[in-house]
Amino acid sequence: MLGMIIDTISTFMYSKLLVILLIGAGIYFTIRTKLPQIRLFKDACMAVVEKPEDGDGVSSFQALMVSTASRVGTGNIVGVSTAICIGGFGSVFWMWVIAIIGSASAFVESTLAQIFKKKGKDGECYGGPAYYIEAALHSRPLAIVFCISMIATYAFGFNMLASYNLQSTFSGFAFYDVKWSPWIIGGILAVITGWCLLGGGSRIVKVTSTLVPIMGVAYILISIVVLIINHAYLPMVFTKIFEEAFDFNAIFGAFAGSAMMQGIRRGLYSNEAGIGSAPNASASAQVSHPVKQGMVQMLSVFIDTLLLCTATAMMCMSSGIAPTEELQGAPWVQEALRESLGGFGPIFIAIAMVLFAFTTLLGNCFYCDNLLNYIHKGEPSKAFMKGFRLISALVVFLGAGMEVSMLWNISDVLMGVMALINIPVILILSNIALKALADYEKQMKAGVNPVFKAKNIDLKYETDYWN
Repeated sequence: MLGMIIDTISTFMYSKLLVILLIGAGIYFTIRTKLPQIRLFKDACMAVVEKPEDGDGVSSFQALMVSTASRVGTGNIVGVSTAICIGGFGSVFWMWVIAIIGSASAFVESTLAQIFKKKGKDGECYGGPAYYIEAALHSRPLAIVFCISMIATYAFGFNMLASYNLQSTFSGFAFYDVKWSPWIIGGILAVITGWCLLGGGSRIVKVTSTLVPIMGVAYILISIVVLIINHAYLPMVFTKIFEEAFDFNAIFGAFAGSAMMQGIRRGLYSNEAGIGSAPNASASAQVSHPVKQGMVQMLSVFIDTLLLCTATAMMCMSSGIAPTEELQGAPWVQEALRESLGGFGPIFIAIAMVLFAFTTLLGNCFYCDNLLNYIHKGEPSKAFMKGFRLISALVVFLGAGMEVSMLWNISDVLMGVMALINIPVILILSNIALKALADYEKQMKAGVNPVFKAKNIDLKYETDYWN
């Protein structure tokens, strides 16, 4: 009964409400910012390598790796596979659309997070939607509702799903026992995750900034090898992507399972543009101008969807193994790579899933630290944080043995609630981000390194960093 209710809510949100809201907001921001995805791409790459003035501060690159750690996860493998197995090859096109227009939303929300960030007692930067909701809209209750919805999404919904996706990867191996192995794998993952979480945010940043680049580069290299092996299939793959993406009879006849809906759902789950998660990492970076971190977060969306999701899709679709609902998730990816790389394929995917799932869990919990700081108006007690992190590790264990469709629907609904709060807020506050962008570009034209001051854009709100 509960599963049917959650499924009904999820279908309504992604067939009507969120499709209009996300695509509409993305197009609006793309137009108002004059296509920053292309125009500012070079500037974004330069901003990534910029060092903070404080040598001990969080750099743009480290903040990018934390947000990418959360974005780049099991959804890049299992989510893409599920979308194609249910919605067909056309799902990939709609993932691309969501990523391209959604990156403009990511730019706006992360720029706002930098402008309204706060300085904690420990000297670190904190920020995100909760902070700009209270500062600019003067609504702490709405900010707390957002915090609670995001904690529920990341510490519970996404982390349980990541745990399930990881253990499902081992289902093709001989040692795997359906009755016991999910709990064993979930237990091991929970223990390792708990150890990292009890080390606090600094350990999370160090671990993710090391693992994310390594796993991302390795995954892309293997995908290139697979595409070279299967290059003869690529023209057919691209033809099917565009044919099925615009099969309007299928889209309007069975929208819940259509390429459009599956692409939007899984694309949003994977790149998280506009739902208010990445700004929590963006605010932690020490930069001279908020727009720099906004541009960096655009890159995170590209890395996630246009690189890693596309890599998974192309490896699977060019393998010759047909996608079916029975193979959705890790099994189709493993069979596709077994066809291309032999026995090495499933082993590589298992290793990739371990790294993707692990960094996702850490990135998600980094966000929750920030949210709990906001709710408690400062750093919560050590006893509270230790208890929360232990519960987070327990949730990882429980997720490994739950039912997959329920986990996907819970995650979709919780993520949708975040978007329903965050998108209207950043639409209301978008003029502040646009003024900051104009200030950045004015200084760049003058040939100086942009440095932001609140008075330059007549900002009427008090800030901890820019006055």
